[in-house]
Amino acid sequence: MSAPSLTPSKAAGTRPPQPPVDCPPRRGGSFARSLRRNLTAHGFLIGAVLCFAFFSWYPMVREFFLAFQKTDRGEVSWVGLDNLSTVFNDPAFWQAWRNTALYTLLALVLGFAVPFVVAIVINELRHGKGYLRLLVYLPVMLPPVASVLLFKYLYDPGYGMLNEVFGFFGLPEQQWLQDPDLSLLSVVIASTWMNMGGAALIYLAALQGIPGELYEAAELDGAGLLRKIWHVTIPQTRLILSLMLLMQIISTMQVFVEPFLLTGGAGPEGSTTTVVYLIYQYAFNFNDYGAAAALGLLLLVLLAGFSAAYVKLSRAEDE
Repeated sequence: MSAPSLTPSKAAGTRPPQPPVDCPPRRGGSFARSLRRNLTAHGFLIGAVLCFAFFSWYPMVREFFLAFQKTDRGEVSWVGLDNLSTVFNDPAFWQAWRNTALYTLLALVLGFAVPFVVAIVINELRHGKGYLRLLVYLPVMLPPVASVLLFKYLYDPGYGMLNEVFGFFGLPEQQWLQDPDLSLLSVVIASTWMNMGGAALIYLAALQGIPGELYEAAELDGAGLLRKIWHVTIPQTRLILSLMLLMQIISTMQVFVEPFLLTGGAGPEGSTTTVVYLIYQYAFNFNDYGAAAALGLLLLVLLAGFSAAYVKLSRAEDE
């Protein structure tokens, strides 16, 4: 007699065991686990957003409303375009814009070109690049006030080192900060020395990313140093050059520290009065916060226009 089979019979109507089916996880539980896992990252992100909102975005929104309001003895009233009319009728308004435009132009000639040339020179050297990078970046690490006081000593008409050098070579002494024709240029020179280190290192990093084969091919074609710079270096660093140009324009249009500390802000005959210094005068000397906000809003619109034009041109070139 045969032993009974332990396998269930198909005829008995039983089904073979089925593999377990995984149930899809609930979305709520998955989101909660993800939130707990990234709680630290979300905390840092929320903190950064709150800092930006409180110190950057709120002042911008507040300035927009303040530009159309007037505060008199603690009472705020809506005045429409009266603040803009006050700013436009101020004789110092157009002088401040002319000085700011001239300062930006001079800063582009010096502050934009000099760091690029310095970066090219350091990149061409075979030895001592690290020491030269440190030497170029040292002025950036100095406090701006200390750098400005150093240049104030150099520009002094009585015992300044610059006039001592001029006298050694038989050149006439100059009133660097007291002459209306030289004061703005003196401010540009000081600002260029103070801020060129960061730009020079950015350019140097871009130059070191250029393939050496391009320079070797240019040398085989008989290209000299200037032709290599024009046909290889500048095209390969075009993106970073355009970006630094935009940042240079934005930063120079907002110059305040250098003329304020070197020439007291206005300078001889108002030769160093800039737009930001005029905003400072409206707010803290005249207590006219509405006019200060209106002038700041005009500067914001102008710089936003520069930025929008840069983005549009960049997209057009990429396409």
